[in-house]
This record gives sequence, structure tokens and C-alpha cells, in this order.
Amino acid sequence: MILKLIVYLLAGMGAGIGTGLAGLSAAAVISPMLITFLHFDPYQAVGIALASDVLASAVSAYTYKKHGNLDVRHGIIMLFSVLAFTLFGSYIASLLPGTTMGNFSVFMTLLLGIKFIIRPVMTEKSAQEKKSERTKIIQSLLCGAVIGFICGFIGAGGGMMMLLILTSVLGYELKTAVGTSVFIMAFTAFTGAASHFFIDGSMPDLGALFFCILFTFLGARVAALFANKAPAKTLNRVTGVVLSLLGLLMVGVKFLS
Repeated sequence: MILKLIVYLLAGMGAGIGTGLAGLSAAAVISPMLITFLHFDPYQAVGIALASDVLASAVSAYTYKKHGNLDVRHGIIMLFSVLAFTLFGSYIASLLPGTTMGNFSVFMTLLLGIKFIIRPVMTEKSAQEKKSERTKIIQSLLCGAVIGFICGFIGAGGGMMMLLILTSVLGYELKTAVGTSVFIMAFTAFTGAASHFFIDGSMPDLGALFFCILFTFLGARVAALFANKAPAKTLNRVTGVVLSLLGLLMVGVKFLS
């Protein structure tokens, strides 16, 4: 029982901090740790991770919104595009052999962490204000389609893809990018968790579900509060270090498995 609690604590806090700081999907951290160290069924582990993501993303989104760092309007537009093209990407992937890339989110987390350390995102909010509403809507739809298709096609990387595209392509400053990302993820994680448990048809491990949700929530809450109060330069460095450490942790877990 002690080993289980330690794994739940490390997985949940790591996932929560990644979510609150950078919009990292909890599934990228929790599921490989449950599978490797506690020998969970992979499908159930992903379901528990997605369920943990819902509350963590929701409390993070609320915190970012409270501090004025969430673009709700264009986040909703992107959300519908992401959901539609995730289904499309999943369908295309089912027709082709060998398209899964299980290591994608692991290495992307590590590389994105290094990117934030070397090339921090110092964009100002005024950069978005210069764009016309029509441009913002078109960009939200197109980028949502790209993110959704890639996530559906390879089955990973949603949070990291959103953060990368929101900062590098759409020109969001870091805090608004993370806030908008976790807002979208709260809905996508709920959809994913509900479908996992419905398809599985069996009751998940309630102890694992409770503690993973609790620790992920606590980690996300603390990280989101810090992120919204920290200067942009400090936030970039801390985000880079956290993502790099989580990336290295997941690479280690991959090798152990």
C-alpha cells in the first residue's frame, strides 16, 4: 500500500505541476507510471490519467481566467475543431498499420522544456490584439484541426501540441497560451475519460482514481497560482526545467517498461 501511495503521489504531483505550469496532459505522466510500477492494465491507466486531468485542468483554467490569462472565445472555437479532427485522425489511423508513436509525447515534453530554457516565449498580449477577429477565428479553427488530427492519429501529445502551436504559431504570450490550453483540455479529458470507462465497462481501481485525482489537483492548483504571479522570464525558465525533468523521468520510465 505504501508503494502505491508513493507512486500515486509522484505521478499525481508531477502531472499536476506539468498541467498547471505548461498545460501538460496528465496522461503523459500518470499512465506510464501506473503501468510500469504498479502493473496496471494500460487501458485502465489511461482512463484514470484522463479522469485526473479533468479536475486539474479545470482548476488551472479557473486560476488563469481569474488572472486574465485565458482566451475563452477563441478557446471554444479551437475546442470544437480539436474534437472533430481528433475523431477524424483516429479513424484514419485505424485504417493504416503501424501509425502509433508511443514515444512522441515523451520526447516532445523533453524538447519543449529545453526550448523554453534556450528560447523563452516573451511575446506580449498586445501581439494578439493587433490581429483582426476574422484572422483569429480562422487561425483557431486551422490550428485546432492540426492539433486534433495529430492527437487522434498518433494518440498522444495534445497538451504539448497546443502549447507549442499557441505560442509559436498563434503568437500567444505564455500565460494566456497555458490558460487557453488547460481550458480546452478540461473538456477533451472529460470526453476521453468518459469514453474510456464506458467502453471498458468495468469499475476502475477506486483507490488509484481517488489519489491520482487528489494529488494531480493539488499539484495543478499550486503550479497555476505560481505561474500567474511569476514574471514571464522566471515562468519560462521554471516551465522549461519542469518539462525537461518530467521528460527525462518519462524517458526513464519508458526504458524500465
